[in-house]
Amino acid sequence: MGRVFFTILFIGFIVAGLYSYFQYKEGKSLANGNTIDPGPFRGDVIDPQNPSVENYLLLGIDDDGSGRSRTDTMMVLSWNKQEGSIRLVSFMRDIYADIPGYKSYKLNTAYYLNGVQAVKDTITGMFGIPIHHYAIVDFDNFESIVDIAFPDGITIDVQKEMSEKIGVALMPGEQRLNGKELLGYARFRADAEGDFGRVARQQEVISAVKDEAMRPGMLLHLPKLSGALSGFIETDLTAKDEISKAFTLLMKGKADLETMRIPVEGTYRFNSYSHAGSVIELDIEKNKEELAAFLNLELE
Repeated sequence: MGRVFFTILFIGFIVAGLYSYFQYKEGKSLANGNTIDPGPFRGDVIDPQNPSVENYLLLGIDDDGSGRSRTDTMMVLSWNKQEGSIRLVSFMRDIYADIPGYKSYKLNTAYYLNGVQAVKDTITGMFGIPIHHYAIVDFDNFESIVDIAFPDGITIDVQKEMSEKIGVALMPGEQRLNGKELLGYARFRADAEGDFGRVARQQEVISAVKDEAMRPGMLLHLPKLSGALSGFIETDLTAKDEISKAFTLLMKGKADLETMRIPVEGTYRFNSYSHAGSVIELDIEKNKEELAAFLNLELE
């Protein structure tokens, strides 16, 4: 009986390994030809006083057809491995930002000017938060990733009719959205809330994806997803690091995802400049203090 048991177990491992291998290769083939050039990146060194905290710069880019992209989505995900906590900070695209080496422009222009390093240096310089790693996804690839990872879609309660400039038509009500619909939902801003509403929906989408990823069936899609992510997402992490960190985060997935938006309410005003257009000007110190408190950072 012991021999039979171990034989079955051994065969099971072989089948699981082959399944994972072929699914990974299939996922990787889907991303063939995808290229994102973010330029060089120099991340901050992990703080020896807070070795369990890693901050990831998450960027969603949109090519304007010229081959150069702006970042319509800019977030920092802070993962405290000791606490098991995940905090997500969204930075609004129209923040009037001091971009090192350039004039002040909207924050989403930093990537256009000098790639991921310019975004990292701008956010670190303005708000004093260390950034250790980055991950970038093109919006077209986001659709593919969602469809691979969640073939049945993601559950979202759509609050209003949405269709203007998002390529899909969404009606009110709770429903399962595919990749294209989910991206449209996250990018919609043709209402009175504008970008403020869009940032809130982006955070809602991230939270919904996290919850969906915790379903047991997700494990079956993980090998194919890992292969696709290796081509669809540009990051400074190696493939081994990506899979290891993604798996660890999934295992920690029961932790609540805490979210924050910069600018904080009551700490900004609207302005306009000939070279930058309509912008959001911040009370930098107040936002810096609020952000440090949210991430449990010590201000220098």
